[in-house]
Amino acid sequence: MGRIIGIILIVVGLGICGIVTLFLGVGAMGGGPEGTGLSPAGAILGIALFGVVPLLIFGGVGVFLFIKGGQEAAEMEDVRKKERLLGMVQAAGKVSLPNAAIELKMTRDQVKNAIFDLVNQGLFSGYINWQEGIFYSKDLAQMQTTKCPNCGGEREAVGKGLVKCPYCGAELFLPQA
Repeated sequence: MGRIIGIILIVVGLGICGIVTLFLGVGAMGGGPEGTGLSPAGAILGIALFGVVPLLIFGGVGVFLFIKGGQEAAEMEDVRKKERLLGMVQAAGKVSLPNAAIELKMTRDQVKNAIFDLVNQGLFSGYINWQEGIFYSKDLAQMQTTKCPNCGGEREAVGKGLVKCPYCGAELFLPQA
């Protein structure tokens, strides 16, 4: 929406500048009734005050809104991809990293970062087997044990909300309390 408003403001600024320039230019050339012509200096001052200033105001705000709207659209696209990734993992129970990357049109690193963002936001709990490249969604009750759900080995804490199995390398994402 910001992009559309930005384009409209830029067009309005250009329109005002064009109309003022045309009107004052005709007046400076003596296009009006005899003796009512506008001096060239007056025309230049009028164009500067009533044409260029509105162009800078409307155009500047329009350019800002256009750029900001593009940034907001990119952020919303990122949020939609994270929502789809979360939905894929929760619906299927497990999703392979390559399939998620292809379906979401993201790189493997982008998918990995999206999962970490979802974990940090407390929206995803489960584990990842990096050797197989598969994300698993597990409910909290299944992850309360100290055993790895992938290989059965003892887990060890690595970071806040992150537990790593020293045997198979699976990383478990636990919701933060």
